[in-house]
Amino acid sequence: MLLFRDLSFRYKIPLRAIVLVLVTAGTLTAANVMREYDQLRSDLLDNAESLGRVLASALITPLLHDDLWRAYEIVSLPVETEVPSALGAETLMVLDPQMRVYVSTRPRTYPVRSELVEHGPVHAQLAVELAALRPAAGGRAIELAEADDFFVAMPIVADGVSLGTLVMAYPKSIFQPRFLAIVNRSALVTLVVLLLLLPMSAYWGRRMADPLVQLADCMGKVGDRIPPEPEYQLYESRDEIGLAGTQLKSMLRSLREKQALEQQVIASERLAAVGRITAGIAHEINNPLGGMLNAISTYKKHGQPELAVSRTLPLLERGLQQIRDTVAALLVETRVQSHPLTQQDLEDIDTLLHPHTSRRQVALRWEGRLAEPLSLPSTAVRQIMLNLLLNAVEAAAQSSEVLCRVCREAGQLRVDVLNQGEPIAAERLTHLFEPFVGGRSEGHGLGLWVTYQLVQQLGGSIDVRSDAEHGTVFTVVLPVSKEDAG
Repeated sequence: MLLFRDLSFRYKIPLRAIVLVLVTAGTLTAANVMREYDQLRSDLLDNAESLGRVLASALITPLLHDDLWRAYEIVSLPVETEVPSALGAETLMVLDPQMRVYVSTRPRTYPVRSELVEHGPVHAQLAVELAALRPAAGGRAIELAEADDFFVAMPIVADGVSLGTLVMAYPKSIFQPRFLAIVNRSALVTLVVLLLLLPMSAYWGRRMADPLVQLADCMGKVGDRIPPEPEYQLYESRDEIGLAGTQLKSMLRSLREKQALEQQVIASERLAAVGRITAGIAHEINNPLGGMLNAISTYKKHGQPELAVSRTLPLLERGLQQIRDTVAALLVETRVQSHPLTQQDLEDIDTLLHPHTSRRQVALRWEGRLAEPLSLPSTAVRQIMLNLLLNAVEAAAQSSEVLCRVCREAGQLRVDVLNQGEPIAAERLTHLFEPFVGGRSEGHGLGLWVTYQLVQQLGGSIDVRSDAEHGTVFTVVLPVSKEDAG
């Protein structure tokens, strides 16, 4: 049953149609056979009653004159001459009003003047049924469960006086050949009908299933990609399946349009990002270049070579240094050979930040320390922490505190940098790690982008949370090799 439930409608609907045809044909055949059987039985009883009435009328005179031989000739005539109307009557007997055999076609089995009840329990039960038969009621069919025959009884009445009863016994097997003939004929007709209907049912069932199968195949293709129209065919009409196919087509068309629009938006965003980066680089390089060109122009216009040289060379040096820093920020490289990270590197960071914290009057507080070296490139980690701490010091309010928490947990190095300055606006958080998206008027906005690139290249993650209550927290998690983790 489960196998049939999971079967495709391509086979399920034709099979159901075939089963329906078979059940219908079987039911109609059985009903037809039973109708034919009832008709056969009715015809037999009608003919038997007709014969009984004829014989009963012919037996009145012999019974009135007690002409036993004439009565025997009358009841023997249908059996000896095989009258068609007898339809296979096996035994005919005439009973007197006292239920004794007056005459029969089988005198040795049913002797004259013998009591009917003497011939066994079946005949005793038959005698009870005949005793209840009223003379004016006409013929009656009697069928006993224990008997091999069924009986047709016809009263013999003259001027309202009962002279006796004519009993005709028919073997029950008389119906078998006729019944088999009816069954064979009905089976042949049913077989011919099935040979015509089964292919038609399978064909129309398949035609009904095809739209559902096409609909399911099309829906199965929808996944990471939206299939184009040439890859599927859907049944379209005004019925429910056709309307579903039309709606699915419309939905797929809308999805393709949405997908194309999304690709255009992504391409536009990429171009916009490239444009922002290009504009930022041009701006960052153009400023020092302008200063350098002005210095050279001043040097050309004025004499006093020594004074011009002394003023021009520092300007050129600072401009070139700024250009180098900008290009270096864009060419992030973490694979520079450096020693493992130690506690001394953290102390060096504190020393480097001291001038900035003093200028801003900000206290830098450290929590945690490294008890042993970690196999992390110290140069990259120092640059990450310097960038985050410099930003935190610049963002913190004067006379406030910046916290740097360093700890090892579950094979990772975790660094939290917290300041209580102005919170970062929510619209800026999503673009915080993009290049040239700085939060301050000074600087080129590459610090956080460089930090993000370094963290990614070290296989770690960086997260930021900012609100007025808890301040701004940058969290960096870097994986430590298994040797150090152990």
